[in-house]
Parts: sequence; C-alpha cells; structure tokens
Amino acid sequence: MNQYYDTGSTTKTTPEHDVIMRGRRLLDITGVKQVESFDNEEFLLETVMGILAIRGQGLQMKNLDVDKGIVSIKGRIFDIVYLDDQHGEKAKGLFGKLFK
Repeated sequence: MNQYYDTGSTTKTTPEHDVIMRGRRLLDITGVKQVESFDNEEFLLETVMGILAIRGQGLQMKNLDVDKGIVSIKGRIFDIVYLDDQHGEKAKGLFGKLFK
C-alpha cells in the first residue's frame, strides 16, 4: 500500500488516508500521524484528516508502522468517528466532545 499518491503535480504529494474495515473485527488505517491514546475500549489516533476515535470492545493494536503511518486494530468495533478541531483548541475540544 503506497503512503502517498500523486495529485498530478510534481511539487506536492498528499499523504493518503484510508480506513478499511473487515467484518467489524479488523481495522486497517493509513495516514496516521500519531497514536494519542488507546485501551481495550477506545483508540484515539491523529491522522492527516483529523482526530479519529475508534470505540469497541476487546480492542488491541495488531500492527503499528510509525514510518508508514499504518495502524491495524482488532476487536469488536462499535463506532468510528472523526472529532472536529474547532478554533485550534485540540485538547479541550477532544475531551469536551468525549465527555459531553
């Protein structure tokens, strides 16, 4: 899987971001910049498209490739949602949305 795709311009490439789910049990995510936090019920990932929250049961990190920005998660997946960053208040907005 290629991490970058060609936008037709030779001067700029954009990191690719894909979320591929297989049977609600396996999730492959590309374009991951950083793993913010994780436990067996929730993963918070910073991706090139924003903060991605994955919620479920018995979640485990199956694969992590920091250089390529790839994360694989296995377990029972209930919810996949992007948390919007409003007014540059990343941390406050993130926790505010989680504990609404």
